[in-house]
Amino acid sequence: MFDLPTIWAVLLAVAVLAYVILDGFDLGVGILFRTARGEDDRATMMNTIAPVWDGNETWLILGGGGLMAAFPRAYAIIMPALYMPLILMLLALVFRGVAFEYRWRTERWKGLWDRGFFLGSLVAAVMQGIMLGAMIQGVEVDATGRGYGGGWFDWLTPFTIMSGLGLAAGYALLGATWLIWKTEGDLHARCYGYARRLALVLLAFIALVSLWTPFTHEAIMDRWFGWPHIVLTAPVPLLVLAAAWWLFHGLARAKDPVPFAASLCLFVLSYVGLGISFFPYAVPRTITYAEAAAPNSSLAFLLVGASVLLPIILAYTAYAYWVFRGKVRPGEGYH
Repeated sequence: MFDLPTIWAVLLAVAVLAYVILDGFDLGVGILFRTARGEDDRATMMNTIAPVWDGNETWLILGGGGLMAAFPRAYAIIMPALYMPLILMLLALVFRGVAFEYRWRTERWKGLWDRGFFLGSLVAAVMQGIMLGAMIQGVEVDATGRGYGGGWFDWLTPFTIMSGLGLAAGYALLGATWLIWKTEGDLHARCYGYARRLALVLLAFIALVSLWTPFTHEAIMDRWFGWPHIVLTAPVPLLVLAAAWWLFHGLARAKDPVPFAASLCLFVLSYVGLGISFFPYAVPRTITYAEAAAPNSSLAFLLVGASVLLPIILAYTAYAYWVFRGKVRPGEGYH
C-alpha cells in the first residue's frame, strides 16, 4: 500500500490538484478581465493575483516533470497524444505571463497586452479541459504497449470540447469568487452576479460530464453504478450537491470567503470523482501506474529530492498568501 509507485502517484495527484485550484483562480481572473470597467478595475484585478500567480505555476512544472521522471512509460504515451493542446496551452501561458508584466510598462500598447492576458488565460483553460477530456475518453496505445497508437486529432471530439468549456467556466467561477474575497466596491458587487451565473453553468457541465463519462467505458459504468461499488461512490455526488448549496448560500448571504471555499470544494470533489474513474491507471483503461513506474531505485532517489523541495514550496507559498492577505483597493497592490 505504501510502495514507491503509490507514493509517487499520490504526490503527482496532489501536485495536479494544487495546480488546478491555485492557478485556476488566477486564470479565472484573466478570463473575467474583459468584464472590467476601466483601468482601476483592471489594475485591481491584476493586483489581487500579482504576488502569487507565478508561484502557482510551480505545481504545473512539478506535475509534468514528475510524470516524466516517475512514470516515463505513461509520459511517452500521453505526451504524443496531447502534443497539440499541450503546445497551445504552454504558448498561451507564456503569452499571458508576458502580457501580465508588459501591461504595467506601457500606455500605448496597454490595450493589446490586456487582450493578450485575457486570451492567454482563456486558451490555457480551454486546452487544459480538452486534455482532461482526452484522458477521460481514453488514449490509444500501440501494439508494443510503450507508445501512442492513435491519430494526430484524436484529442479533438465533442466530449473534449465540452470538457474544455466546462473547465474554463469553472476557472471563471474560481476567479469571480476570488475577486469577491479580495476586492471591494462596484467590482466586488458585480462579481457576486458573475459568480451566481457561472455557478449554474459549472454545475450544468459537471452534470453533463458525470453522466457522459460512465458511457465512455464499461468499467467506469460498473465502478459508479455497479453493486457494491455504488455504496462507496454515491457520497461523491451528494457532497457535490452539498457544496453547491454552500456556494449559493454564501452568495445569498454575502459572506465573502465562503463562495471561494465552496468553489474549491466543488473542484476537489470533481477531482475525487475523476480519481474514482481512473484508479489505478496512469494511461486510462490501459496501463496502471505500477506498470508505468520507473525502477524503485530511481523513485527512491527522486523521493529524497521531493522530500526536501516540497516543504520549501509549501512554506513559501503559504508565506506569500499570508503576507498579501486582505482586500486589495484601487491604487494598492504589488507589481
